Amino acid sequence: MTALHDTTVRGFASDNYSGIHPEVLAAIAAANDGHQVAYGEDVYTTRLQEVFAGHFGDGVQAFPVFNGTGANVVGLQSMLPRWGAVVAASTAHINVDEGGAPERVGGIKLLTVPTDNGKLTPELIDREAWGWGDEHRAQPLVVSLTQSTELGTLYSVDELKAIADHIHGLGMHLHMDGARLSNAAASLGLPLRAFTRDVGVDVLSYGGTKNGAMLGEAVVVLNPEASAGLIFGRKLNMQLSSKMRFVSAQLIALLEGDLWLRNATHSNAMAARLRAGVAAGIADGSISGVAFTQETQANGVFATLPDGVADRLRESFRFYDWDAAKNEVRWMCSFDTTEADVDAFVAELARLTTA
Repeated sequence: MTALHDTTVRGFASDNYSGIHPEVLAAIAAANDGHQVAYGEDVYTTRLQEVFAGHFGDGVQAFPVFNGTGANVVGLQSMLPRWGAVVAASTAHINVDEGGAPERVGGIKLLTVPTDNGKLTPELIDREAWGWGDEHRAQPLVVSLTQSTELGTLYSVDELKAIADHIHGLGMHLHMDGARLSNAAASLGLPLRAFTRDVGVDVLSYGGTKNGAMLGEAVVVLNPEASAGLIFGRKLNMQLSSKMRFVSAQLIALLEGDLWLRNATHSNAMAARLRAGVAAGIADGSISGVAFTQETQANGVFATLPDGVADRLRESFRFYDWDAAKNEVRWMCSFDTTEADVDAFVAELARLTTA
């Protein structure tokens, strides 16, 4: 089959738009010959356990799944009784972007808290962390946070530890949506364990798709006491891959060496370049009416644009509105975003805002 799309078209809509990293494609091909036992009893999934243990420490368990929504639903389900609830930021992916799957598929009550920057604090969590023993209230037993957040911001190690210590003291457990965990590690300059297991995260959704994989995430149980029945819940929620070796091979390709970090470092650097280019244009007057709405700490840039500019800019570069009422947009960079892509985008933004 020949390519059906224009391979020269570039965009800043999502790191899901990018292709598969060549090293990941090679790993899929390498795993393809011959037969392997299905449903995770293959040598690649066994090796993946060792790879995750290398990053997060002995005793962790990794459960490969198809996608991030599946990872979140399966992981959270394993942490909760039927009467349990999850405290999360109102901007959390589980609340905004998963089509109601945590509620409708997972049967999970979400207790959401508004935030200015996508980050929870102990004080914000306490707005919903109450009512234990009240039979009329879903019991808040888990806090779910995202690293990096849906607004491109990062939790520091100290912030994460403060949250974990606080909620563990309340008898709750901590879930982390790590769809862009690699970007967070690259930005923080820390190993993955330093801001997950070591600070008290109990269950993690580890993301591969946004960082160069074709598909595939993993639910990583960092604290076995916080999770039960995950092996059954994965099947129940249609996240058990029969040919799991191909999901595992991708994650091995990312995590066995430094590909995960190289990809994330690059996408972060392109976001920093994009922000710097726009900021320079604002400073010298070549870009008009644009303002940033969040810090750029990973691979996303959030900004407001003058009326009508977003739609005209999208004629050349695809991206999404974040809050259309405020003319707020989100620009995402990927492992394959180039400096030329960024510079062309900034130049077109300058042309449209000063025309």
